[in-house]
Amino acid sequence: MNKLNLTEIRKPIKDELQKFNELFNKSLKSKVGLVDLVTKYILKQKGKKIRPLLVLLSAKVAGGVNPRSYTGATLVELLHTATLVHDDVVDHAEKRRGFPSINAVWKNKIAVLMGDYLLARGLMIAVENDEFDFLKVITKTVKRMSEGELLQISKTKKLNNNEETYFRIISDKTASLISTCCEIGALSSTKDENQINALKQFGENLGIAFQIRDDILDYVGSTGLIGKPLGADIKEKKLTLPLIYALSKTDSSKASKILKLVKISSKKGEIKEIIDFVKENNGIDYAYETAHKFSLEAKKNLSIFPNSESKLALEALVDFVIDRNN
Repeated sequence: MNKLNLTEIRKPIKDELQKFNELFNKSLKSKVGLVDLVTKYILKQKGKKIRPLLVLLSAKVAGGVNPRSYTGATLVELLHTATLVHDDVVDHAEKRRGFPSINAVWKNKIAVLMGDYLLARGLMIAVENDEFDFLKVITKTVKRMSEGELLQISKTKKLNNNEETYFRIISDKTASLISTCCEIGALSSTKDENQINALKQFGENLGIAFQIRDDILDYVGSTGLIGKPLGADIKEKKLTLPLIYALSKTDSSKASKILKLVKISSKKGEIKEIIDFVKENNGIDYAYETAHKFSLEAKKNLSIFPNSESKLALEALVDFVIDRNN
């Protein structure tokens, strides 16, 4: 199959995405001037909108896009945007998608309250439309995302992460929301439990592959492409799969030396030494092979669905995630 770019992947639901964008923009409206000012700023930062794309493609694969699908897509995009705003506060991030972050422009207090507002809007939209099955799914996701973030913080402090814990963290932090997008899309258009579970699992496998690829880019990416400096995770003392694997393949004295470098990794030379160590011990190759395994599993999850443009788009999205450079 030829590799498709994002524009081609969006093609089967081009009209539906346009309608979603209109509904999403309306969902952000408020009677408070400051809220409208900040939300207009958020809308200027045009992301890839992968999550609503997943909701709508999943809905189309499972039966067809309908009003419930748009509600679900709006709900997950509001939740995702809220988490990005809160993450920037937690990480003291100055930029988001090339723009100064909300906390950089309006300071932390307003950023935290805006994140709360976005989350509340999403929950209100679900309640107003009596989408209580969506609420059940999304509240579990918020819990998992918070637990994953807190587990990562605790492991960062101790620098004692292992592969099992790494997968637990990325499953909760990243894959849970991507899985939720696919599950909500399916819930909006079918009652077939096999189809709902297949799309839910597809999202989980896609999300894990997505995060592993993201972690690989910290070692091999280009700052201009990925929007963050090479070795940013190392600076934040995050032990991700490439480094975890490399540490497991060396003797204890070398591993101890590398972990000490991670603790103080503030200079370019130290970060380069860690990156070189990971490459020499096949950490990048192992991580890529692992991501590829999850991508194959994701495609297998779609095998129960008949061939369609939307199914091909979901399969192409898996390839896009694995091959992306940003």
